Amino acid sequence: MSWEYRRRGKTPSSRTLAPTSPTEMGGSLWSYLMHSRSHPRGSTFKDPQHSRLSKGHPVVSLADHGATAGTLRVNLTWQAPSAAVLPERALLLPWRAKRPAPWQQAQGPVMVTVDLDLACMYELADGQKGVVQPLGGLCGNLHRPPYITLGDDNRFGAASGETLYINLDKADQFKRLLIFAYIYSGAPAFSRVHAAVTLHPPTGQRLVVELHEQDPHARSCAVALIENRDGQLTMRREARYVYGYQADLDRLYGWGLQWGRGHKAIE
Repeated sequence: MSWEYRRRGKTPSSRTLAPTSPTEMGGSLWSYLMHSRSHPRGSTFKDPQHSRLSKGHPVVSLADHGATAGTLRVNLTWQAPSAAVLPERALLLPWRAKRPAPWQQAQGPVMVTVDLDLACMYELADGQKGVVQPLGGLCGNLHRPPYITLGDDNRFGAASGETLYINLDKADQFKRLLIFAYIYSGAPAFSRVHAAVTLHPPTGQRLVVELHEQDPHARSCAVALIENRDGQLTMRREARYVYGYQADLDRLYGWGLQWGRGHKAIE
């Protein structure tokens, strides 16, 4: 169940890499082991083609990252956790499916079905407002207003995730865009599914916003706000979590849309 729109001083932060030997920690093996635990290796975003937005580095110009024309692809990805790592209360939430019978379970950890949705509220230069989201079939249009469209609805956390497409050839038609995500079903918190939103400009570095804050009750997250400032699109990392859904994000950012309860069709 979710909400459906009804028509009517610090330097930019970067992930610290673990030292390669105990001598880098002053010769203390204990210090080396403790530092390695708090800064694990294998960060997803060590790739130089990614630019990770953080609290210390929240605002970028899309033009500086090659997003001046063509199509900007916005991708939400997440991982389905196993039931063993979820708290017992998560298995009792009313929107969760019943546990499978013992004979239906395969050997090994049981993977939990998690359905996250990617969406975008828009306000155009001519005053039009609305939302592009899976609920209500509001998939948008890439070549006509709102110049935003939604890819397939991914309900199982596949590697492809969910994707929005934004027509940058119509950048002058945008006043502001709020990219957000919400938990439709299956997860107790964003931090447990390792969710991230990546913006893929036609050229240049990809921009990444990780959704890993420890907020166990939040069901929605405002990911990023794109605004037209003097003809240039800028993006600000928001990562603002709310306990409710689209209507609560609307009130937080003053969009002024009307909302009603909505459900996805059962497939």
